[in-house]
Amino acid sequence: MSLTLYYHPLSSFCWKVLSALYENDTPFTPKVINMGDADDRAAFLKLWPVGKFPVLRDEQRQRTIPESSIIIEYLDQHFSGTTRFIPDEPDLGLRTRLRDRFLDLYLHMPTQTIVFDRLRPSDARDPLGVAEARARLRTSYAMLEAELPSAGWAMGERFTLADCAAVPALFYAEKVEPFGGELSVVPAYLERLKARPSVARVLAEAEPYFHMFPREPG
Repeated sequence: MSLTLYYHPLSSFCWKVLSALYENDTPFTPKVINMGDADDRAAFLKLWPVGKFPVLRDEQRQRTIPESSIIIEYLDQHFSGTTRFIPDEPDLGLRTRLRDRFLDLYLHMPTQTIVFDRLRPSDARDPLGVAEARARLRTSYAMLEAELPSAGWAMGERFTLADCAAVPALFYAEKVEPFGGELSVVPAYLERLKARPSVARVLAEAEPYFHMFPREPG
């Protein structure tokens, strides 16, 4: 099998790529990496010294592809299926990439700021940084509430890169900064995502690891 995905089932950015792989039933070898294991960590750092998930290895082309958005675009180019993640229309393609960046930078990253702060010792936490991250999430929710379609997917009728990005971004964001009662479009969109078979498979595989997700300090 040409493709190997180096990942962890709880990793949010890995969910993004897994959603794309499962969406088109793309054959690949899953390689779960435990960064707490010295041998796993050394092998992974040899492949990708940055040490960040996910990483796709294409043995046929002798390519190592990091970064979730780039991996999905690579799949679109070389392992295309029924679902095309980057629309061919230039303007729609650009807007799809923009929404992907918005979800990663303004939902996904603030969520990680909050989660990583929970892992710090109590005397090293950053309450100001967490407050700013929560404010960014609320602003992003409001923007999505105004911009997302009331039915279908992030860019309309077709499932795209933007939807793959939205899966972990919204799922985990809601865990750290719950949606308020003023939102209806965003929660409904997340429920549609969770019901899609490719996404439901990602969530089912991650469920045994959910106990590892850091809870808010009491």
